[in-house]
Amino acid sequence: MPLILVNPGNERTDGGGLPARRLDSLDGKTIALLDISKPGGNIFLDRMEVLLREKHGVTSVIRAMKPTFAKPAPAGVLEALRGADAVIEGLAD
Repeated sequence: MPLILVNPGNERTDGGGLPARRLDSLDGKTIALLDISKPGGNIFLDRMEVLLREKHGVTSVIRAMKPTFAKPAPAGVLEALRGADAVIEGLAD
């Protein structure tokens, strides 16, 4: 039987979209914090929320959580992030 090597890399090419425009400031902005449901993520995001409000003038924080880290966020979780000026995803481990 012949040996067949398979490239494990992603061979798909993206459409070449542009990155999101960076915010000039966080002052007065709404920031969404997405917890991916890994242990410790909530601790990181709790502290992040305090720092965003106290040191960067963020006025509103939206909190959302994926039901599991192993799958993409369902539509309902993504909908909860709508309206935010930026999203911070809290990874852990």
